Amino acid sequence: MRFPRLLLCLGVWALCGSAKPTERKERVVREAPLSTREHDDAQSFDYDHDAFLGADEAKSFDQLTPEESKERLGKIVGKIDADGDGFVTVEELKAWIKFAQKRWIYEDVERQWKGHDLNEDGLVSWEEYKNATYGYILDDPDPDDGFNYKQMMVRDERRFKMADKDGDLAATKEEFTAFLHPEEYDYMKDIVVQETMEDIDKNGDGFIDLEEYIGDMYSQDGDADEPEWVKTEREQFVEFRDKNRDGKMDKEETKDWILPSDYDHAEAEARHLVYESDQDKDGKLTREEIVDKSDLFVGSQATDFGEALVRHDEF
Repeated sequence: MRFPRLLLCLGVWALCGSAKPTERKERVVREAPLSTREHDDAQSFDYDHDAFLGADEAKSFDQLTPEESKERLGKIVGKIDADGDGFVTVEELKAWIKFAQKRWIYEDVERQWKGHDLNEDGLVSWEEYKNATYGYILDDPDPDDGFNYKQMMVRDERRFKMADKDGDLAATKEEFTAFLHPEEYDYMKDIVVQETMEDIDKNGDGFIDLEEYIGDMYSQDGDADEPEWVKTEREQFVEFRDKNRDGKMDKEETKDWILPSDYDHAEAEARHLVYESDQDKDGKLTREEIVDKSDLFVGSQATDFGEALVRHDEF
């Protein structure tokens, strides 16, 4: 019996319920930084390498000679050039950077796919997912752990149907990815907001009031005094979260809170790489232009990408 998605439900979306009472619980979905290094090309291109490859992949390029580095970089250009026209645009480069930064998501989907595509037809149907994830648990009317699995299954089915764009109740790998990681897809963001509101809205009125907002983050647990960060959050709710000042957050206000429109670091980096490498200034890159600036995109023993290109066929 496998419970990978069930653990995701209890772990990721119920993450906020597992923190210590005085610790802050995080609901806001934010993009991770492209690199922990400073972006200063005058000192090094380490930030660019991390952004282009992902930090873990970038490290393995240290073992390559400059010749090997250029050869393998050339191979990956074909993977970035999604439409196969021989040029890499800012949008294609941005998509690649986002892929490199979120490779763990695709690896997670691959692991779960094997456990849910039971008939190996290249699709995961709702029945396959339900049986693999819940199975005999639903036969137990009084589970020891206190979770309402039938309610969780109803919620999962709703999310599955939202991810299933063509409505055939059989998810492609892309639809299954949207189901497992809805925060990564624009068309799934409403379900992220809906599930968050259902978690926090304890009185069921369809809104999140101040006490529900604070109660989701912090449990007083007998403490007489609230931590300073809780007081700050109360001020944040009144001043910024509750935009229409009616004492509660509606769907749009909740969406603005948990899914803020952050600065797009991937797009900024893609534009930077194109600007620095575009010799003929036509706004797009050829394979030759990228390889000529290989030290900007990847490292080597002389200057760091390896595993991503070593495994390029997997992409």
